[in-house]
Amino acid sequence: MFENLGPLWPQICKATWETVYMTLVSVLFATVIGLPMGVILVLTDRGHILESRLVNTVLGWFVNIGRSFPFIILMVAIIPFTRLVVGTFIGTTGAIPPLVVAAAPFVARMVETSLKEVDWGVIEAALSVGASAWQVVYKVLLPEALPGLVLGTTITTINVLGYTAMAGVVGGGGLGDLAVRYGFQRYMPDVMVVTVIILIVMVQVLQSLGDWLARKVNRR
Repeated sequence: MFENLGPLWPQICKATWETVYMTLVSVLFATVIGLPMGVILVLTDRGHILESRLVNTVLGWFVNIGRSFPFIILMVAIIPFTRLVVGTFIGTTGAIPPLVVAAAPFVARMVETSLKEVDWGVIEAALSVGASAWQVVYKVLLPEALPGLVLGTTITTINVLGYTAMAGVVGGGGLGDLAVRYGFQRYMPDVMVVTVIILIVMVQVLQSLGDWLARKVNRR
């Protein structure tokens, strides 16, 4: 079945690297954006240390709207923004802005969920010794929620990996693009099978690594 793949292996390797590049860079920027959003959602929630109904509601709506767009529609809808940021909307670099926009709200909700699991008694103890809101965040909330954050980041990374395959449908490069151009358009099912196998292996590696890191940082 795979006898025709010989000349394509350089392209398969290149597409695999493009997928890894898009995934890691997008998750990095999505975390940079989504982490503070998630922290603010927690701190401004009812009964928390910086309670603000207005800020929490507005930011919550913003995050929910960002999570509501199907990724394919989102890629097309923000083409002007993508061009403004990276100068193009095709190729691996052109796929990164929509990947970040799609993943950042997911990261924000993941962070919010993880931080809300921190025992309120630990937060009260920090406040009782005069800790500021910022100190509560980086000395209490983030360390205590670290295992959940690691697992959430793992799930986010796997989701973004799936998004990169969809990005390939509209010229984003990577394994999705390879599967469409050769597996579908040129009727080469062996390319499609190899693409799926590589993605499965990548997901398994990411999940195993995430589980291992979560166990290592779990202080309980």
